[in-house]
Formats: sequence, C-alpha cells, structure tokens
Amino acid sequence: MTTVAQEPGGRLRWAVTDALTVAGRDVAHWRRQPAGLVVGLLFPVLLMVVFVYLLGGGIAVPGGSYRDFMVPGMLALVMLFGLEGTMTAVVTDTQRGVTDRFRALPMAQSAVVTGRCLADLAASVAGLALVALAGLAMGWRPDPGPGVVTAVGLLLLLRVGFLWVGIWLGLLARDPSLVAAVQILIWPFAFLSNVFVPVSSMPGWLGTLAAWNPVAATVTAVRELTGVPVSDGGWATEHATLLAVAWPIVLTAVFAVLSVRRWQGLSR
Repeated sequence: MTTVAQEPGGRLRWAVTDALTVAGRDVAHWRRQPAGLVVGLLFPVLLMVVFVYLLGGGIAVPGGSYRDFMVPGMLALVMLFGLEGTMTAVVTDTQRGVTDRFRALPMAQSAVVTGRCLADLAASVAGLALVALAGLAMGWRPDPGPGVVTAVGLLLLLRVGFLWVGIWLGLLARDPSLVAAVQILIWPFAFLSNVFVPVSSMPGWLGTLAAWNPVAATVTAVRELTGVPVSDGGWATEHATLLAVAWPIVLTAVFAVLSVRRWQGLSR
C-alpha cells in the first residue's frame, strides 16, 4: 500500500502540514508569553521617535522632511532586526531540548525551519504594520496607489532573506552567548546603509559600501515607491528595485539550503 508521503504530491503536502503545525506552536508560545514580542514590536517605534523628533532637525535630507525620509528606512530596519529574534528563538529551542524532541518525531526534515520562518514572518507583518501606523500618526503620508503594495512586498521579501540567515545562525551557534555578538554586529550593518542618512553624505568609499547593502537597496526602492525624493547616484541606487528583489532571493537560496542541511546534519 502506498503511504500518503509516497503518493504524488503527498510528500509536499506532508511537509506543508508539518511546517504549519510548527508555526502554530511558535505563535501559541507568543500568546502565552507576549512580553518579548511586545518589546520587539515597540522598540523600532521608539527608535523612530527618537531620530525624527530629537535628531532629525539636524540632518539634511532630500525633500527636507526627515520624517518622510526616516519612516521607509525604519520599515526596512524592522525586517533586519527580526534576524536576531529568529536566531534567539532557534537557540532557545535547542537549549530547552525542543529541537531534540522534534528530531524524534516522524516529520518532514524541512518542517521545523520552515515553520519557524512562517511564524516569524507573521510577527514581522505585525511589526511592519505598527511602524507604518506610528509613521502615519507622526504625519508621514506615502503616495497612494500600487507603489505602496509593491513596497510592502519588497519589505517582506527582505525579511524572508534575513529569516533564513537567522535560522542558519541559530542552528550553527547553539549557544546563547553568540546571540549577543550578532545583536552587536547588526547595528554597524544597519548604520552602514541609507536608513538614517543619505549615502551622498558619506565619504566616497563608505558610500559605495552602504549603497550595496541589501538593506539600502530596499530602503531606496521603498522611498521611491512611496514618493520620497532620492538624490543619491550610482548604479546601485539607480537599480535599487532590481537589487531589492535580487538580494533577498540570493540570501534565501543560499541560507535556506544551508539551514535545511544543518538541521538534517543535527538529526543524524
């Protein structure tokens, strides 16, 4: 008799069902212990308020409005900040023995990492919505139309790429002390972009590095799509939408494979 997993398409349905089950478990954990999720959602809003109201008056940007310049950058930064949260969740599951219990179950090998990706992506949608609402409350008014929908799609695509980086790092590290190191390194990576200041305000060589940052590509594309003037030049800026699609695809293709292989190696 042919089992469900051996039927045409059965293996895929099995993997999807297992992934959704794992994702449901992760979401249920947030409902029981919401403090960490709430802090993670509110921190970008607080950071945006600090930069717009306390520091923004001293920073010159295209168009003159630092608020309009900053909000798209903060939306992209939320997608980057999720990397450390994903890594923390994976390492925590390992430390608590949850990973070992998953290995003992007859489930698809990709389900655990894919389920984590789905759950964290859902949390990112909530974070994205909260920052956008805060920006609207502060007076940010993006150009209405399909550009806003495209911008949201590019932001979530970037999040998927960083999700797989976080999952792989969590499976690789298996040590909570290394999460702190990653949290420290995220900040230089975030500042080496156009989130807070235009690339044109940086020295030439540093501006080139910042322009090719995956975060910078998405920020530039989102600003263009929401009607914020972009004055930076160069190939990376002129083809920001192309890079905003290409970078996440490359990150996903590389780190999704590495994550699944790492999980399979741990399961043996």
